[in-house]
Amino acid sequence: MGSLSAFNADALGTLVTPAYWDEACKHLSKRDRVMRKLIQDHGHARLHSKGDAFTTLARSIVSQQISIKSAQTVWARLLTLFDEPSPALRGPLSVQGVLGKDPEALRLIGLSARKVDYLRDLARHFDEGHVHVGQWQEMGDEAIIEELIDIRGIGRWTAEMFLIFYLMRPNVLPLDDPGLIKAISINHFSGEPVSRAEARDVAEGWAPYRTVGTWYLWRSLDPLPVAS
Repeated sequence: MGSLSAFNADALGTLVTPAYWDEACKHLSKRDRVMRKLIQDHGHARLHSKGDAFTTLARSIVSQQISIKSAQTVWARLLTLFDEPSPALRGPLSVQGVLGKDPEALRLIGLSARKVDYLRDLARHFDEGHVHVGQWQEMGDEAIIEELIDIRGIGRWTAEMFLIFYLMRPNVLPLDDPGLIKAISINHFSGEPVSRAEARDVAEGWAPYRTVGTWYLWRSLDPLPVAS
């Protein structure tokens, strides 16, 4: 499992906010008193997406199982290796660039051999058309997840974060996310332990906007919004 910071990408692009956000807030406020309070407290925060799919997934792989600071350092080195702009002006990472780079050069910037393999497998999936980026808007969440978890180094949690932060799908409930479970425990069960089944029951009334409910529960733990 990675870190939400992995989806706080610096890629160039116009910030986009989901068109459904305000309607979702109204729905959640009516269905869940806890949501109503959280939206009142953090209603200024909005989910934003920018960048491109390959760069977003590549950064999630780079960031796995290391500190935020270390991930930022390695990511900056990776962009420098490909002659990308400075961190303040980062552009998307190139699929062909990753495939054409000597794996040893990738290791020398601080990537483990396993992460080098993961990045190259990601690039191959994009290069060979095993992920259908152009069709994602018409595909269901589970179909996209199935495509993504076929890539080495990407599990269901990473795929669900991608659905939320990049594709901005409205009804994702990442039950493997410890932050979500912790926030449900604190806000709905007075801090008592919560099972996945109990968390799912709480979120049942949020549909079809479980992404937004998840977002505001994250905000209850960390008021700073996380963007992709």
